[in-house]
Formats: sequence, structure tokens, C-alpha cells
Amino acid sequence: MKKFIILLKSDYLQRTRSYPFLITLCISLAIAYTFIPPPDATYSTIRIGDYQGYYNSEWIGYVTAIMTSIFLSLVGFYLVNSGIKKDISSKIGQIIATTKISNFQYLLSKAIGNFLILSTIAFIIFIMSILLFFIYSTGYPFKILQFIIPYAVIVLPSLLFISVLAVFFEVFLGRIPVLQNILFFFLFSLILVNDNFGTKEFGWDIFGTRIILDQMEESVREISNIENTSGLSIGYALGNISKTKYFPFEGIHFPGSFLLSRLAWMGLGLFLLGFASIFFHRFKIKERFQPKKIENVLKTVIKSDINISKLPKIEKSFMVLPLIKTEFVLLVRSGHKWLWVLNIIGVLSLCFAPLSVAHQIILPILWFLQVSRWSSLVTKEKNFNTHFFTFASYRPLRRLLLSQVISGILLALLLATPLLVRYLILLDFAHITTILLGGVFIVSLAVVLGILSNGKKLFEIIFFMLTYTNINAIPFTDYYGGLHHHHAYLMAITIVSAFLLIVSYTIRSIELKKI
Repeated sequence: MKKFIILLKSDYLQRTRSYPFLITLCISLAIAYTFIPPPDATYSTIRIGDYQGYYNSEWIGYVTAIMTSIFLSLVGFYLVNSGIKKDISSKIGQIIATTKISNFQYLLSKAIGNFLILSTIAFIIFIMSILLFFIYSTGYPFKILQFIIPYAVIVLPSLLFISVLAVFFEVFLGRIPVLQNILFFFLFSLILVNDNFGTKEFGWDIFGTRIILDQMEESVREISNIENTSGLSIGYALGNISKTKYFPFEGIHFPGSFLLSRLAWMGLGLFLLGFASIFFHRFKIKERFQPKKIENVLKTVIKSDINISKLPKIEKSFMVLPLIKTEFVLLVRSGHKWLWVLNIIGVLSLCFAPLSVAHQIILPILWFLQVSRWSSLVTKEKNFNTHFFTFASYRPLRRLLLSQVISGILLALLLATPLLVRYLILLDFAHITTILLGGVFIVSLAVVLGILSNGKKLFEIIFFMLTYTNINAIPFTDYYGGLHHHHAYLMAITIVSAFLLIVSYTIRSIELKKI
């Protein structure tokens, strides 16, 4: 037991002391601040038709718990789904494999470590929700239990299941990280779609939010005397704030069957861990233990000395085009080849799908499939320990960094070519411009986040959030013009992209001076 606790403690400290965790924590705090809109805000997060709850303890506690359960489940998977991979790369896994710690104990420590990381962020958001109550509430008493209960019943079981799911995916799909990202993306979307069907079987709700939303709808029905209260929205919805009506939400008493279902989800997580422990490789990577075939090398006898003067002379070239070609080839060849089957399907879908569907849904999903390529655009040198060599090259900023940015943009535009051609036939240059700027923006974001965090995680998390919110038509996250293309929007995207590139150039310049 002592060894297990030491393993758990070291894993937790290692993760919390990393820059990606600190950056993710800061971003989570900034997003948590928006869970409860200010009284004069032009958006809403949870709304039932024209109704919204008064800012009492019950409303703020339960709304922030709902948003935290969904938000942390969304980004948390990408934050914690590389624990085993880090142990392999750092050689710690091989050391653990020689101890008496069983496969189940090791995987359990990873799952609990994931849970502690996500719970740390949830606790910070919990404190933020209490602060929001004192900032926005007017005359309502503070009830601490109305904050503790929803977080304990709704948030914690969801985070535990996501933590286990991250370990489960890594055991079976550890060598294909991009497949983990894609499968979780569609699984998460499927779960949310299933939750929106209005079923009364609340126990099947992984996030545990459906029972609270149903109670909110019931409260609105009692006040408005309307049988069907349509228009339930979860997320950031703009407009119609002037027509907002308020109702008193008094919390919810969770039935025993629902509480048992939350425990059942936690039990299912333990079952998945036990199942995964049977197939866990315990760091016995087959390629490393396969005997290498010794090939007989034929010795050639050189009859005469080599005349160096007859060898072709090396011509120096400082052009950027060869670097752009090399970086583009590296992008195309990275990852598994079968992923290009999905890319080709996506490109063909852009050819034949309706323009609105192709632009608003297919394009962001197609670009999201390149998340592993763009996330390693400026980090692969450090991952393979070649950065001292590449950074010592001639003009690494004007040549190497520029070639990486251009190659990333070329990949984005190449995949969007069918959509660009369709808009060109229609002479719709506004939409063409938005797609071009969208490609520049997402690559600029990948570059700046990769340089800032020295890793892939932060970009993967933010890119997943952007893709999911864009598919759900949230306007202020639209970076590729799927929802609007007016001049102010184009100017804003241009300025933000330029700012990101300037920040990337500045930070990389500082890094080079320290080497």
C-alpha cells in the first residue's frame, strides 16, 4: 500500500508541476468565470425558453456544476490521456515493471492520478463559483450545501469515469494517439446527443446533468402554466437577453436510484480497469525485444584511392522553398497512413455535400483530423532531441519557423480545396477569404501554443473545444467563417492571427538567444 501511495503521489506532483497543467488551469479559471453571465451580459449559458434562474445559491451551484461536468469531461480527457506514454518515454515504466506492483494497481494509480488532476481543476472552479455568488447575488442567503452536493453527485463521478476512460483508451490505442482523439470526439458528441433526447432514464446519463435540467424545466412549467417548455439551451447562447424572465430554482433532491446509478458508473470504471489490466503490455514493447536480424555485409575492395577533386561540388542554397517542401512532406507522412482514408472521405464530402453543411460541419471535422500533425509542427524537434541541430541552422526564424508555418497553412488549404473551388465557381470571395484566414489562424494557434507549452496537449485541448463549439454553431468561436463573414470579422481574425505569429516569433527568438 505504501508503494502504491508513493507511486500515486509522484505521478500527481509530476503532472501538476508541468506548464501545460498550469496553462490549462488558468484557461479553466477564465472559462469558469463565464459560466454565470453577469447581470448585464449579452449571453446565457443555461436557459429554458425565455427563462433563467435568479442568482441564488441553488442556481449558481447547480449551473456551474453542470457546466463543469461537461467542460472538464470534454477537455479533461485530452489533458490526462498520456500518462502511460510519459512513463514509457521517461523509462520509468520499465522500472515500475520490475516491482511487485500489479497491472491493475498501476492502471488504478494512473486513473486515480487522472482523477486527482481533474478534481484539482474542479475544486478551483468550485471556489470560483462561490466567489461568483458573492459577486452577482443580491439579497439571497449563501448555502454551502447547494454548492457541495451538485459537485459531489454530478461532477466527481463524471470525472472519475473520464479518468478511467483515458487509461482504457491508452492501453488499447496507445500507439495510435490520434485515434484516441477521434474516437473520444465522436463518443462525447454521441453522449451529448443522446442526453438531449429528453428521456427520463436519468441513470444512463454519464454526465449526470439531465436530471437537473429536467427539474429546471419542470419549475418553468409550474410558473408559466405551459405544458411544453421548448428552447432548452446549454452553452453560450447570444441574444434575446432583453426578453429574459426569471424563476426561483430551489435545487433538487436526488432520488436513491440516481445516486446508485452514479456509483454504478464508478463501478463500471473499475471493471474497465480490470479488463484493461489483462491486456496491458507492462512496458514490454515487442519491437524492443525482438531479436535483430544480422545481415551479412559484403566487403568491397577499393582498388584505387578516391579522387576528391572529381566529386561533384556542393552548392550552398539558403532558399526557403526546399525547407517548405521538407516540412510539408513531414506533415503528410506523419501519423498512420490509414488516417488518409478518412481525410480523402472528408475531402470528397466537401465536393458533394450542401455548402452550408460542408463549410459549417465537415470542414472543421476534417481539419480536426490533422490535430496530431499541427500539434507537432514546432515541437517535433524537441521531441526527437534535434532542436540543438535545427536551431543552429542558418536563420532558424526566417527560414525554419517560416517554412513550418507555411507548410501547415498549405496542408489546411489543400484539404479545403474542393470547398474553395465551389465558392470560386459562385464568385463568393467572402467565404473564400474566411477559409483562407481560418487556415492561417488555426496554424498560428498551433505554433504559438506549441512554443509556449513545449508540448502538444494544450493545442489538442483547445482545438477540440473549438471544433466542438463550432459544430454546435457557437458564433464567437467561429474561426473559419462558417457562421459569418462580415468585414469586421475578417479584420478581427486577421489581427488575431498576426498577433499569434508575432508572439511565436518573439518567444522562439528568446529561446534561441538562451541556447
